[in-house]
Amino acid sequence: MLKDNLFSNLIIPIKGENFTEILTCKNVIIERIVSSNKPDNIVYNQEHDEWVILLQGNAKLELNQEVINLKLGDYIFIPKYTPHRVISTSHESIWLAIHIYPDQIT
Repeated sequence: MLKDNLFSNLIIPIKGENFTEILTCKNVIIERIVSSNKPDNIVYNQEHDEWVILLQGNAKLELNQEVINLKLGDYIFIPKYTPHRVISTSHESIWLAIHIYPDQIT
């Protein structure tokens, strides 16, 4: 049994984001992301699908050259090979991300 609290042991970065892997099972990785209010200018274009929900704060993403505003509780599905980046976040924004791979992770 795995028991913990998503809001405990937060590492709040000065810049960018902090990624904490919570669970890996078959073809899925679940991670917690804690954002600073100074995002890195990284464009992600992943070989897997991703579903994210914003649990605290607010954020602005660019997804396929479209700007998307997210607030507490908003979630979004990002299909594989979809260019996306974080434009802005409020300090201490907390996300839950589920990465869905086509094959089992070894």
